Amino acid sequence: MSCSRLLVVLALGLAVRLAGAAPAGAPPVNPLLEEWRTPFGVPPFGDIKPEHYLPALRAGIARHRQELAAIGRRRAAPTFANTIEALDDSGELLERVSLVFSGVRAAETSDALQALAREVAPLLSKHTDDIYLDPALFKRVKAVHDGRQRLRLPPAAARLVEKTYRDFVRGGAALRPAGRDRLRQINQELALLAVRFEDNVLKETNGFRLVVERRADLAGLPEGLVAAAAQAAQAAGRPGRWVFTLHGPSVMPFLEHARRRALRERIFAAYVSRADHGDERDNKAVIATVAALRAEKAALLGYRTFADYVLAENMAQSPDGVRRLLDQVWPRALANARREAAALQAQIDAEKGGFRLAPWDWRYYAERLRKSRFDVDDEALRPYFALDQVRAGAFDVAQRLYGLKFRALEGLPTYHPEVRAFEVTEADGRHLGVLLVDYHPRPGKKSGAWMGYYRRPWVKGGARVAPVVVNVGNFSRPAPGQPALLGADEVRTLFHEFGHALQGLLSQARYRKAGGLIPRDFVELPSQVMENWAMEPAVLARYARHHRTGAPIPAALVRKLQAARAFNQGFVVTELAAAALLDMEWHTLTSPRPVDTAAFERQALAKIGLIPEIVVRYRSTYFSHVMGGYAAGYYGYLWGQVLDADAFAAFKEAGDLFDPATARRFREQILEPGGSEDPAELYRRFRGRDPDVGPFLTRRGLK
Repeated sequence: MSCSRLLVVLALGLAVRLAGAAPAGAPPVNPLLEEWRTPFGVPPFGDIKPEHYLPALRAGIARHRQELAAIGRRRAAPTFANTIEALDDSGELLERVSLVFSGVRAAETSDALQALAREVAPLLSKHTDDIYLDPALFKRVKAVHDGRQRLRLPPAAARLVEKTYRDFVRGGAALRPAGRDRLRQINQELALLAVRFEDNVLKETNGFRLVVERRADLAGLPEGLVAAAAQAAQAAGRPGRWVFTLHGPSVMPFLEHARRRALRERIFAAYVSRADHGDERDNKAVIATVAALRAEKAALLGYRTFADYVLAENMAQSPDGVRRLLDQVWPRALANARREAAALQAQIDAEKGGFRLAPWDWRYYAERLRKSRFDVDDEALRPYFALDQVRAGAFDVAQRLYGLKFRALEGLPTYHPEVRAFEVTEADGRHLGVLLVDYHPRPGKKSGAWMGYYRRPWVKGGARVAPVVVNVGNFSRPAPGQPALLGADEVRTLFHEFGHALQGLLSQARYRKAGGLIPRDFVELPSQVMENWAMEPAVLARYARHHRTGAPIPAALVRKLQAARAFNQGFVVTELAAAALLDMEWHTLTSPRPVDTAAFERQALAKIGLIPEIVVRYRSTYFSHVMGGYAAGYYGYLWGQVLDADAFAAFKEAGDLFDPATARRFREQILEPGGSEDPAELYRRFRGRDPDVGPFLTRRGLK
């Protein structure tokens, strides 16, 4: 059925339903194409089935084409309103459906949705190319851009003009016909390869189980982890045994606490070899092909490398800008990591281990050394970090900083029973948006943690469209009859993703495209700065309470935690920076021919001198960040840490972690504008100067 015929049928069906009749043979209701009469206009998740997505996406594409065609054939001279603003306003239906599809597929996918993604990816890729390669649209956009100086536009509108024009040029609008055709082919291939890569990673992560048969092999493991493993075994049909997986809440505590070295090695080897087994799930050829296609695409568009193409839109501006940051961080981090490795080896030798430190030993002996040096470990903290209390602590910080209120919403439609919903309002009760939280791992959920939208914030017809934001995590599941107890890293991650959510909830951006205007190396500032409050003594005193007794976390334990803040940071920063450098190596390739992935990765890591006791945080075959928005941008986490350390120092300098004036500046200059203005200028307005790397180096013990 053609798109136009589909729209006619859908329109007829809607008219009949509104008239109260439903003749035989009428098309079934598609909730994605109906008006959502749910509370706060959230998606009617319970009514949406896999078969609804493709017709709705096709209808969204068809409607968007009609809107774009109307803009392109206008006889009136191009203006900001009838061209740039009209483009920003177009495609609302397609975005609405796409956000639901991508959000659900990331958090609760199925074989049906994964198969559908392979069908949808080329459709959406083609539609994007159709927009940027439309000569009539580009002619109008270029006309507005060429005359922009005469328009005297406000900053947000001027930035939208610049971004829209650059997107067309970067999308191939200035290419000759042969170049346009090749660009279409490349984009189609990249879209399909991205789906294949993620599908392989998900299947590899879900496909491994370490089944422990003997209780003696559980030596050293915390009680909660053992209980969760027994529960996982029961669910897997292996009662009386214990199952550990490659999901973060299972594999990482196992590596930190399991005394059986052989078992640590086995699960670690499985973790770092995901999608690297030479079978149908192997991603070596996928990542190599992606890198080659990206190199060809960059050259086609006039850039030396794909990193040059990406970074032209970021604060770093170029690969040299990234290297300047990494050159300040890498040597210091690596030197610290070597000293830490020596200390861990000394610990092994003192215990008469009789072996050399290996990657699967690092976390285990680091925990033992931290315990001996500072008398604190993650398990001592968990009883004070019940999930609901931690979330309440994050909400409390937002209330004290920005006056926000959070009200639990019962009965709101969600895509899974574990999802909880909250209305977010200003202190005076004005609605800001809805926050969904989804915190535990499931087979259908991607690994990691993220923030996403089910509706973006923007201004429509003079009124703000309130966002529907989601925070997704993979945190420790509760043991039977117990609350979910988080580790310190999970606490920081919850605060981190909540920081992203705050930027979405507080956004006052006029234009829908503003969210896409935030550079990748600036978008991590709102999230990473929130991590600072998570472990501040004054904040811990308010939310960290023992899950059984309600007693506040002891001041002595907090002092130990503070004393250990710089412990093992050589490992943490080296592991992260190595991934950033590996990302840059992949995306500064100039050859359009795929390389040998395994050899390339070995050479890249040898070149930077990564020590054998540390494995890069993400090996190429499961480096999902570089298949999405963080290609040539993983360094952004370090860049963001420089910004967040310097920004948090402003609160420290004010003498109050909740200083109203500093909080107001951060909200107005960083959170509310989104991508409406140049981020470097926004940061200077907040801080009164450019960022200083000093606070970051001090915090990480790298000075």
